[in-house]
Amino acid sequence: MAHGLIGSEILKIANDIRILTASGKMVCNLTVGDFSPTEFRIPKILEEEILKALREGETNYPPSDGMVILRKSIVDFYRQWLHLSYPVESVLVSGGSRPAIYATYRAVVDPGDTVVYPVPSWNNNHYCHLVGAKGIPVTCGKAENFLPTRKKLESSIRGARLLALNSPLNPTGTALTEQALHEICDLVLEENLRRNTGDRPLYLLYDQVYWLLTYGETRHFNPVALRPELLPFTIFVDGISKPFAATGIRVGWTVGPPDVVGRMASILGHVGAWAPRAEQVAVAKLLAATEEIRSYHREMKQGLQARLNGLYSGIKKLQDEGFPVDAIAPMGAIYLSAQFALNGKRTPAGTVLQTNEDIRSYLLSDAQLAIVPFQAFGTSEEDGWFRLSVGAVSVTGIEQMFPRLRNALQLLS
Repeated sequence: MAHGLIGSEILKIANDIRILTASGKMVCNLTVGDFSPTEFRIPKILEEEILKALREGETNYPPSDGMVILRKSIVDFYRQWLHLSYPVESVLVSGGSRPAIYATYRAVVDPGDTVVYPVPSWNNNHYCHLVGAKGIPVTCGKAENFLPTRKKLESSIRGARLLALNSPLNPTGTALTEQALHEICDLVLEENLRRNTGDRPLYLLYDQVYWLLTYGETRHFNPVALRPELLPFTIFVDGISKPFAATGIRVGWTVGPPDVVGRMASILGHVGAWAPRAEQVAVAKLLAATEEIRSYHREMKQGLQARLNGLYSGIKKLQDEGFPVDAIAPMGAIYLSAQFALNGKRTPAGTVLQTNEDIRSYLLSDAQLAIVPFQAFGTSEEDGWFRLSVGAVSVTGIEQMFPRLRNALQLLS
């Protein structure tokens, strides 16, 4: 199993970036799904409460399923912000959201079970490999904003054990509409009604870690609010990493059916994937601070949207000038989907760009633009689509990149 794991494509790209920056080049690094503290700080209340908890001696082991103060705070947070009502027993705290995703797979998926997931999407292929599942990737394209639809999913869902969804979506920055999610929810309910008594159900893993980061007219929707009948089958994955620029704080959580969450807690208890105690105490205070959250997001979202809009408008301007590029207007998260349809173009060095990897390498070397091809997220099409991430770059850095990009595109023949 370990031998068959595929390494991170983004880490490989990071090595290329290090080599280039070591030579003195300025790189517009849009690869990492992270935040630079020089661009986006964590909320002041979170920082202060972590320090306070440390000073008060909150440094020993936390409970393996999470501190009660935080689990209760998550229950209240979901009730206030998402209008969802859960008991404390439905909440499991983990060291970031990744352990929660892994525990979901490990708790409900046996070797040989089927997991359905759209592509592009983040890491579902790797989690399937880890638990020995039969993964069924469902390819989604630009026409659907790279998001799944009922029509796309219904031919694959029969007999499946898990449907894994993420909205707003990493890597595309797009979000499911109310109607699209409504139809997918109905599909899950219909599949479970079809099964005989005693058959194992189809569960829905709903990763909504970016739900507080939506832009413009985009709204976030969740399955249980749309279809309360889905409550016994829906496993939410969430956390503070992305909405509070707190990727290094490592506090995530699961909210779901108590019987499933209890088994997930047993798994993570043995793994030891717990969030640090002081950080848990601090996050409990953060989630209860409604006005501080709203104030923080007014500033944070303004900064993210300025970067995303800058990329989008710059790429669309190049498209208007006749260059073979495109982009989808930002809807959520910290990502922009952009296309550089340069396949078949010849570089000044005489190299023909045939694959997304060729395009990526050329844009890095000749435009000092670092981006991630959708192949890193499970797709196989060589159509020039890439993820651009803005959490670690300045508005100025984006503006300074476009003349280099225009020049690199002009040099192709």
